[in-house]
Amino acid sequence: MKEVLQQLPQKAAEKQAENKKFFARLKKRPPKDLDYTMKQLHTAEFQRTDCLSCANCCKTTGPLFTRSDVERISKHLRMKTSTFVDSYLQTDEDGDEVLQQLPCTFLGADNYCSIYDVRPKACKEYPHTDRKKFQQLGALTIKNTFVCPAAFSILEEMKRRIKV
Repeated sequence: MKEVLQQLPQKAAEKQAENKKFFARLKKRPPKDLDYTMKQLHTAEFQRTDCLSCANCCKTTGPLFTRSDVERISKHLRMKTSTFVDSYLQTDEDGDEVLQQLPCTFLGADNYCSIYDVRPKACKEYPHTDRKKFQQLGALTIKNTFVCPAAFSILEEMKRRIKV
């Protein structure tokens, strides 16, 4: 996995222009069964990919924390929401609540998440390759191919299957 992660940014960069063109065409004419196809591709990839052997998303990018995430996680940790925010979060330039530091504070040395059952919505949905109206997630998906080997593989298989 280490080698895959070292090569991933270069591979993603090489495909970036091609991927932008693909999503531009996909957005104009999405296939009727796109959501179904994406669900299949996502499911198949995550039967092969073990996130615990990677955890690159947790090591290199941080999720946005919604108010509901903050309240749920604070309750789980038996903390006041204000204490949780002060201890773990900061407001970014867009006004979003994000982690103060990376890798994620809640990521263990074994790549397990200590708050997995109450993790933020953004973490649950990552890498967002099985979301509805996938054609609208081009920029996000391309960004995720630089971080997530599964997202990269899913997008490559998607381009093979879907001709737009």
